Amino acid sequence: MTGRYYSLNEYLKETFGDKVYKLALDVGCTCPNRDGTLETRGCIFCHNGSSHFAETGIDLNTQIENAKNRVKSKTKTEKFIAYFQSFTNTYGDIDYLEKQFRTAIEREDIVAISIGTRPDCLPTEVLEMLENLNKIKPVWIELGLQTSNEKIAEYIRRYYPNSTYKNAVKELKNRGITVITHIIIGLPNETKEDILNTVDFAVKSGTDGVKLQLLHILKDTDLYEDYKLGKVKVLSFEEYIDILFSCIEKIPKNIVIHRITGDAPKKYLIEPKWSADKKMVLNTINKELEKRDIMQGRYAL
Repeated sequence: MTGRYYSLNEYLKETFGDKVYKLALDVGCTCPNRDGTLETRGCIFCHNGSSHFAETGIDLNTQIENAKNRVKSKTKTEKFIAYFQSFTNTYGDIDYLEKQFRTAIEREDIVAISIGTRPDCLPTEVLEMLENLNKIKPVWIELGLQTSNEKIAEYIRRYYPNSTYKNAVKELKNRGITVITHIIIGLPNETKEDILNTVDFAVKSGTDGVKLQLLHILKDTDLYEDYKLGKVKVLSFEEYIDILFSCIEKIPKNIVIHRITGDAPKKYLIEPKWSADKKMVLNTINKELEKRDIMQGRYAL
Protein backbone atom coordinates (compact mmCIF):
# COMPACT_ATOMS: atom_id res chain seq x y z
CA MET A 1 0.00 0.00 0.00
CA THR A 2 1.59 3.23 -1.15
CA GLY A 3 -1.12 5.88 -1.39
CA ARG A 4 -2.82 8.23 1.04
CA TYR A 5 -5.49 5.59 1.55
CA TYR A 6 -6.08 2.08 0.26
CA SER A 7 -7.78 2.82 -3.04
CA LEU A 8 -9.79 0.44 -5.18
CA ASN A 9 -7.35 0.81 -8.07
CA GLU A 10 -4.46 -0.21 -5.86
CA TYR A 11 -6.38 -3.19 -4.48
CA LEU A 12 -7.39 -4.36 -7.96
CA LYS A 13 -3.81 -4.21 -9.27
CA GLU A 14 -2.56 -6.12 -6.23
CA THR A 15 -5.30 -8.74 -6.49
CA PHE A 16 -5.64 -9.24 -10.24
CA GLY A 17 -2.27 -7.99 -11.48
CA ASP A 18 -3.73 -5.37 -13.79
CA LYS A 19 -6.25 -2.58 -14.11
CA VAL A 20 -9.82 -3.85 -13.82
CA TYR A 21 -13.01 -2.06 -14.88
CA LYS A 22 -16.50 -2.49 -13.39
CA LEU A 23 -19.40 -3.09 -15.77
CA ALA A 24 -22.82 -2.01 -14.47
CA LEU A 25 -25.46 -4.66 -15.15
CA ASP A 26 -29.20 -5.05 -14.54
CA VAL A 27 -30.96 -8.37 -13.97
CA GLY A 28 -34.40 -6.83 -13.46
CA CYS A 29 -34.61 -7.02 -9.69
CA THR A 30 -36.94 -4.85 -7.67
CA CYS A 31 -36.73 -4.04 -3.95
CA PRO A 32 -38.88 -4.67 -0.85
CA ASN A 33 -39.07 -0.89 -0.57
CA ARG A 34 -40.79 -0.78 -3.95
CA ASP A 35 -42.91 -3.90 -4.38
CA GLY A 36 -45.09 -3.25 -1.32
CA THR A 37 -43.38 -5.67 1.05
CA LEU A 38 -42.06 -2.78 3.13
CA GLU A 39 -42.95 0.25 1.05
CA THR A 40 -43.91 1.28 -2.48
CA ARG A 41 -42.03 4.57 -2.81
CA GLY A 42 -38.45 3.35 -2.44
CA CYS A 43 -35.87 5.14 -0.31
CA ILE A 44 -36.41 8.87 -0.05
CA PHE A 45 -33.44 9.68 -2.33
CA CYS A 46 -34.03 6.91 -4.85
CA HIS A 47 -34.90 7.65 -8.48
CA ASN A 48 -36.10 5.05 -10.97
CA GLY A 49 -33.56 6.18 -13.53
CA SER A 50 -30.60 6.73 -11.24
CA SER A 51 -28.84 3.45 -12.10
CA HIS A 52 -28.12 5.07 -15.42
CA PHE A 53 -25.20 2.99 -16.67
CA ALA A 54 -27.04 -0.34 -16.64
CA GLU A 55 -29.38 -1.66 -19.31
CA THR A 56 -32.78 -3.08 -18.46
CA GLY A 57 -34.46 -6.06 -20.09
CA ILE A 58 -31.44 -7.16 -22.15
CA ASP A 59 -29.70 -10.55 -22.12
CA LEU A 60 -26.81 -10.50 -19.64
CA ASN A 61 -24.06 -11.48 -22.09
CA THR A 62 -25.27 -8.75 -24.44
CA GLN A 63 -25.23 -6.27 -21.57
CA ILE A 64 -21.64 -7.23 -20.77
CA GLU A 65 -20.50 -6.84 -24.38
CA ASN A 66 -22.31 -3.50 -24.72
CA ALA A 67 -20.74 -2.26 -21.48
CA LYS A 68 -17.28 -3.34 -22.64
CA ASN A 69 -17.76 -1.47 -25.91
CA ARG A 70 -18.73 1.68 -24.01
CA VAL A 71 -15.49 1.70 -22.02
CA LYS A 72 -13.11 0.83 -24.87
CA SER A 73 -12.06 4.45 -25.18
CA LYS A 74 -11.33 4.67 -21.42
CA THR A 75 -9.37 1.48 -20.84
CA LYS A 76 -7.44 -1.21 -22.66
CA THR A 77 -8.02 -3.75 -19.92
CA GLU A 78 -9.37 -7.21 -20.69
CA LYS A 79 -10.36 -7.84 -17.08
CA PHE A 80 -13.74 -6.79 -15.73
CA ILE A 81 -15.95 -6.99 -12.66
CA ALA A 82 -19.62 -7.72 -13.28
CA TYR A 83 -21.43 -5.17 -11.12
CA PHE A 84 -25.08 -6.00 -10.42
CA GLN A 85 -26.02 -2.47 -9.53
CA SER A 86 -29.72 -1.73 -9.91
CA PHE A 87 -31.93 -2.05 -6.84
CA THR A 88 -31.71 -5.23 -4.66
CA ASN A 89 -29.94 -8.01 -6.50
CA THR A 90 -30.49 -10.85 -4.02
CA TYR A 91 -34.23 -10.16 -3.90
CA GLY A 92 -35.96 -12.46 -6.36
CA ASP A 93 -36.20 -16.03 -7.55
CA ILE A 94 -33.02 -17.72 -6.37
CA ASP A 95 -32.73 -20.05 -9.38
CA TYR A 96 -33.01 -17.12 -11.78
CA LEU A 97 -30.49 -15.06 -9.84
CA GLU A 98 -27.99 -17.91 -9.62
CA LYS A 99 -28.25 -18.45 -13.37
CA GLN A 100 -27.51 -14.77 -14.01
CA PHE A 101 -24.59 -14.67 -11.57
CA ARG A 102 -23.13 -17.87 -13.01
CA THR A 103 -23.43 -16.52 -16.54
CA ALA A 104 -21.19 -13.65 -15.51
CA ILE A 105 -18.76 -15.41 -13.21
CA GLU A 106 -17.99 -18.22 -15.68
CA ARG A 107 -16.88 -15.81 -18.42
CA GLU A 108 -13.11 -15.59 -18.93
CA ASP A 109 -13.16 -11.79 -19.05
CA ILE A 110 -14.93 -11.50 -15.66
CA VAL A 111 -12.55 -11.72 -12.68
CA ALA A 112 -15.16 -11.12 -9.95
CA ILE A 113 -18.80 -10.22 -9.44
CA SER A 114 -20.08 -7.42 -7.22
CA ILE A 115 -23.70 -7.60 -6.07
CA GLY A 116 -25.57 -4.63 -4.65
CA THR A 117 -28.23 -5.57 -2.11
CA ARG A 118 -29.83 -4.89 1.28
CA PRO A 119 -28.74 -6.60 4.52
CA ASP A 120 -32.31 -7.80 5.08
CA CYS A 121 -32.38 -9.64 1.73
CA LEU A 122 -29.81 -12.34 2.48
CA PRO A 123 -31.71 -15.46 3.60
CA THR A 124 -29.76 -18.66 4.25
CA GLU A 125 -30.38 -20.14 0.80
CA VAL A 126 -29.02 -16.98 -0.84
CA LEU A 127 -25.97 -16.97 1.44
CA GLU A 128 -25.27 -20.59 0.50
CA MET A 129 -25.61 -19.79 -3.20
CA LEU A 130 -23.19 -16.87 -2.85
CA GLU A 131 -20.75 -19.07 -0.92
CA ASN A 132 -20.73 -21.59 -3.78
CA LEU A 133 -20.19 -18.87 -6.38
CA ASN A 134 -17.33 -17.49 -4.29
CA LYS A 135 -15.52 -20.81 -4.77
CA ILE A 136 -15.39 -20.10 -8.52
CA LYS A 137 -14.26 -16.48 -8.42
CA PRO A 138 -14.45 -13.67 -5.86
CA VAL A 139 -17.92 -12.49 -4.91
CA TRP A 140 -18.34 -9.02 -3.41
CA ILE A 141 -21.53 -8.01 -1.66
CA GLU A 142 -22.28 -4.29 -1.50
CA LEU A 143 -24.56 -3.41 1.42
CA GLY A 144 -26.46 -0.13 1.59
CA LEU A 145 -26.01 0.87 5.23
CA GLN A 146 -26.07 4.64 4.46
CA THR A 147 -26.15 5.65 8.15
CA SER A 148 -25.96 4.13 11.62
CA ASN A 149 -28.24 6.84 13.02
CA GLU A 150 -31.47 4.89 13.21
CA LYS A 151 -33.68 8.00 13.39
CA ILE A 152 -32.23 9.21 10.11
CA ALA A 153 -32.45 5.68 8.71
CA GLU A 154 -36.18 5.79 9.46
CA TYR A 155 -36.50 9.15 7.68
CA ILE A 156 -34.81 7.86 4.51
CA ARG A 157 -37.02 4.73 4.67
CA ARG A 158 -34.24 2.20 5.10
CA TYR A 159 -36.56 -0.07 7.11
CA TYR A 160 -34.09 -2.33 8.88
CA PRO A 161 -32.20 -1.90 12.19
CA ASN A 162 -28.43 -1.65 12.51
CA SER A 163 -28.37 -5.15 13.99
CA THR A 164 -29.55 -6.56 10.63
CA TYR A 165 -26.58 -5.00 8.86
CA LYS A 166 -24.17 -6.24 11.53
CA ASN A 167 -25.52 -9.78 11.30
CA ALA A 168 -25.38 -9.75 7.49
CA VAL A 169 -21.71 -8.76 7.57
CA LYS A 170 -20.99 -11.58 10.04
CA GLU A 171 -22.80 -14.18 7.91
CA LEU A 172 -21.04 -13.09 4.73
CA LYS A 173 -17.60 -12.97 6.34
CA ASN A 174 -18.12 -16.42 7.83
CA ARG A 175 -18.51 -17.64 4.25
CA GLY A 176 -15.40 -15.85 3.02
CA ILE A 177 -17.34 -13.27 1.01
CA THR A 178 -16.02 -9.73 0.64
CA VAL A 179 -18.27 -7.01 2.07
CA ILE A 180 -18.41 -3.41 0.81
CA THR A 181 -20.47 -0.88 2.76
CA HIS A 182 -22.19 2.14 1.24
CA ILE A 183 -22.21 5.27 3.43
CA ILE A 184 -23.91 8.51 2.39
CA ILE A 185 -22.41 11.86 3.35
CA GLY A 186 -24.89 14.72 3.62
CA LEU A 187 -28.14 13.09 4.73
CA PRO A 188 -30.68 15.58 6.16
CA ASN A 189 -30.17 16.44 9.85
CA GLU A 190 -27.04 14.29 10.07
CA THR A 191 -24.04 15.81 11.80
CA LYS A 192 -20.38 15.21 11.06
CA GLU A 193 -20.25 13.17 14.28
CA ASP A 194 -23.12 10.99 13.01
CA ILE A 195 -21.23 10.27 9.79
CA LEU A 196 -18.03 9.40 11.63
CA ASN A 197 -20.05 7.13 13.93
CA THR A 198 -21.36 5.34 10.84
CA VAL A 199 -17.81 4.80 9.59
CA ASP A 200 -16.82 3.43 13.01
CA PHE A 201 -19.85 1.13 13.04
CA ALA A 202 -19.07 -0.29 9.60
CA VAL A 203 -15.40 -0.82 10.47
CA LYS A 204 -16.18 -2.52 13.80
CA SER A 205 -18.79 -4.71 12.09
CA GLY A 206 -16.05 -6.14 9.86
CA THR A 207 -16.54 -4.53 6.45
CA ASP A 208 -13.74 -5.08 3.92
CA GLY A 209 -14.45 -1.96 1.91
CA VAL A 210 -16.28 1.34 2.09
CA LYS A 211 -18.00 3.51 -0.50
CA LEU A 212 -18.29 7.13 0.61
CA GLN A 213 -21.11 8.62 -1.41
CA LEU A 214 -22.20 12.25 -1.60
CA LEU A 215 -25.95 12.69 -1.19
CA HIS A 216 -27.48 13.82 -4.47
CA ILE A 217 -30.87 15.47 -4.64
CA LEU A 218 -32.52 14.22 -7.81
CA LYS A 219 -35.65 15.28 -9.65
CA ASP A 220 -38.84 13.36 -9.00
CA THR A 221 -37.78 12.00 -5.61
CA ASP A 222 -39.35 12.56 -2.21
CA LEU A 223 -36.03 14.03 -1.07
CA TYR A 224 -36.45 16.73 -3.72
CA GLU A 225 -39.92 17.53 -2.35
CA ASP A 226 -38.42 18.01 1.11
CA TYR A 227 -35.65 20.14 -0.40
CA LYS A 228 -38.22 22.45 -1.99
CA LEU A 229 -39.82 22.82 1.44
CA GLY A 230 -36.48 23.89 2.92
CA LYS A 231 -36.03 20.71 4.97
CA VAL A 232 -32.76 19.66 3.35
CA LYS A 233 -29.42 21.46 3.68
CA VAL A 234 -26.98 20.96 0.83
CA LEU A 235 -23.30 20.54 1.67
CA SER A 236 -20.83 22.98 0.16
CA PHE A 237 -17.78 21.49 -1.54
CA GLU A 238 -15.62 22.67 1.37
CA GLU A 239 -17.91 21.03 3.93
CA TYR A 240 -17.88 17.80 1.97
CA ILE A 241 -14.08 17.72 1.75
CA ASP A 242 -13.78 18.34 5.49
CA ILE A 243 -16.13 15.47 6.35
CA LEU A 244 -14.62 13.19 3.70
CA PHE A 245 -11.08 13.61 5.01
CA SER A 246 -12.22 12.97 8.58
CA CYS A 247 -13.83 9.73 7.37
CA ILE A 248 -10.66 8.68 5.54
CA GLU A 249 -8.61 9.27 8.68
CA LYS A 250 -10.88 6.93 10.65
CA ILE A 251 -10.76 4.08 8.12
CA PRO A 252 -7.95 1.57 8.83
CA LYS A 253 -5.41 1.18 6.03
CA ASN A 254 -6.36 -2.45 5.41
CA ILE A 255 -9.90 -1.45 4.40
CA VAL A 256 -10.35 -0.55 0.74
CA ILE A 257 -11.99 2.80 -0.02
CA HIS A 258 -13.92 2.09 -3.21
CA ARG A 259 -15.34 5.57 -3.69
CA ILE A 260 -14.76 9.06 -2.32
CA THR A 261 -17.63 10.89 -4.00
CA GLY A 262 -19.84 9.58 -6.81
CA ASP A 263 -21.76 11.29 -9.59
CA ALA A 264 -25.40 11.48 -10.65
CA PRO A 265 -27.11 11.72 -14.05
CA LYS A 266 -26.97 15.41 -14.92
CA LYS A 267 -30.51 15.35 -16.34
CA TYR A 268 -31.83 14.47 -12.86
CA LEU A 269 -29.37 16.34 -10.62
CA ILE A 270 -30.75 19.25 -8.60
CA GLU A 271 -28.08 19.64 -5.89
CA PRO A 272 -25.21 19.87 -5.09
CA LYS A 273 -24.53 21.55 -8.41
CA TRP A 274 -20.77 21.51 -7.81
CA SER A 275 -20.86 17.71 -7.96
CA ALA A 276 -21.72 17.76 -11.67
CA ASP A 277 -18.06 18.46 -12.54
CA LYS A 278 -16.67 15.12 -11.40
CA LYS A 279 -13.19 15.71 -12.83
CA MET A 280 -12.86 18.99 -10.93
CA VAL A 281 -14.14 17.36 -7.73
CA LEU A 282 -11.69 14.46 -7.88
CA ASN A 283 -8.72 16.64 -8.85
CA THR A 284 -9.43 19.06 -6.01
CA ILE A 285 -9.84 16.25 -3.48
CA ASN A 286 -6.59 14.60 -4.57
CA LYS A 287 -4.65 17.87 -4.46
CA GLU A 288 -5.99 18.65 -1.01
CA LEU A 289 -5.18 15.12 0.18
CA GLU A 290 -1.60 15.50 -1.03
CA LYS A 291 -1.29 18.93 0.60
CA ARG A 292 -2.57 17.62 3.93
CA ASP A 293 -0.33 14.56 3.77
CA ILE A 294 2.75 16.74 3.20
CA MET A 295 1.73 19.01 6.06
CA GLN A 296 1.41 15.97 8.32
CA GLY A 297 4.87 14.75 7.31
CA ARG A 298 3.76 11.62 5.48
CA TYR A 299 5.69 12.52 2.35
CA ALA A 300 8.97 14.28 1.74
CA LEU A 301 8.83 17.40 -0.41
